[in-house]
Amino acid sequence: MAQVLEFKLPDLGEGLTEAEIVRWLVEVGDVVAIDQPVVEVETAKAMVEVPCPYGGVVTARFGEEGTELPVGAPLLTVAVGAAEGSSGSAPSPSSASSSLSSSPASGSGPESSGGSGNVLVGYGTGAPAARRRRIRPDRIDRAVAEAPASVAPVVAAPVAAVLVAEAPVHEGPVPVVSPLVRRLARQHDIDLRRLAGSGPDGLILRADVDRAIRTVEEAAAATAQVQAPVAAVAAAPNGVAAASDAERIPLRGVRGAVADKLSRSRTEIPDATCWVDADATELMAVRAAMNAATGPSAGPKVSVLALLARICTAALARFPELNATVDTAAREIVRLPGVHLGFAAQTERGLVVPVVRDAHTRNAESIGAEIARLTELARTGKLSPAQLTAGTFTLNNYGVFGVDGSTPIINHPEAAMLGVGRIMPKPWVHQGELAVRQVVQLSLTFDHRVCDGGTAGGFLRYVADCVEQPAVLLRTL
Repeated sequence: MAQVLEFKLPDLGEGLTEAEIVRWLVEVGDVVAIDQPVVEVETAKAMVEVPCPYGGVVTARFGEEGTELPVGAPLLTVAVGAAEGSSGSAPSPSSASSSLSSSPASGSGPESSGGSGNVLVGYGTGAPAARRRRIRPDRIDRAVAEAPASVAPVVAAPVAAVLVAEAPVHEGPVPVVSPLVRRLARQHDIDLRRLAGSGPDGLILRADVDRAIRTVEEAAAATAQVQAPVAAVAAAPNGVAAASDAERIPLRGVRGAVADKLSRSRTEIPDATCWVDADATELMAVRAAMNAATGPSAGPKVSVLALLARICTAALARFPELNATVDTAAREIVRLPGVHLGFAAQTERGLVVPVVRDAHTRNAESIGAEIARLTELARTGKLSPAQLTAGTFTLNNYGVFGVDGSTPIINHPEAAMLGVGRIMPKPWVHQGELAVRQVVQLSLTFDHRVCDGGTAGGFLRYVADCVEQPAVLLRTL
């Protein structure tokens, strides 16, 4: 007899607590193999294909494409042990209820279920469960309750549960076996004595409570829709309500992660910005000479961003105060031994900051190759969370947008960010005479807790000197 196992959204690592369903890779009734990807989700860090640790027939999916689920919320259910090629017929409600009440929380099933040997951060078999951030049960239950009615129930109940506010209260013990059902009802203020159970002999199942929760929430939503226009007029300035057709865009996924990080940066970091114009004519000439070289030792083309990144690593070696973070709890400045250089990349999914690991050990050619590789992964949405975290300093080339200057917001929890404007011909005094030179504006935003203006100014001046006279950089290579 098939056992129905519930596969929940696993912990995807890096402190992520939710993910958005982008694309389902399986349909209800499909037969899936162990470790077969079943859904593609988007987190605040990257796009991830989630493999299922069970092999069997998909009996239900939870959430449509575009739905955001918290870690630990059900993704789908699989009938394990069903005959190959079966259509996924459901077991009786009582057996399904007992199976689900004992289903694993993180996707690792009993040995008899043919559990996965694959480990996608936070779930799998053959090892103790990975420690994860605890998610409030009400968020998980709310995600289940909000799932579309066509996929939310794991097993269709033979008799619909009825929630009637005026229904007589049951006398005697309430027909509930599962502690999970009692807890779910208690969290949502559902009176079990007023529910008609759909299980054998009137047994109240989780599907009954979920249905009751949806009924209550739909009634509350309908009331809110009626009251919203009045509340909007009362709350709006001058009594003018927002347009009813105004577009509302949820802050989630990459956009939500960017909003959270920038808000935290502005809240926690006392930042300051200094800037300087630099003559980049010589730097552009050096780059042209590098890329014009031919022969076996020529190597790949070197970008301006790669040269600026190499200049940054040299500057951080001289001014290690800016390659740091602040431990607010311990009230300590933590200077970091290596430079993991982040660079801002604009993609269709939004702004992301891939990180070049150990940039202080690389030359301009190596940094350029890694930037190109990470940029391509960013454009295709294939960057892993590890490739987007643990940066120690960020380089932001907003000149590609055709602007000259900016005051960057620090990429929390780093201590500084260098912004680079567009390089363009401008009048400039060169060797005592007015000339047309390639000029760029450099701006440094820094955490004033880690250093004072003298250090920040020294860093920026060194970067500008290397841009104006690339030979200066040779002294540190």
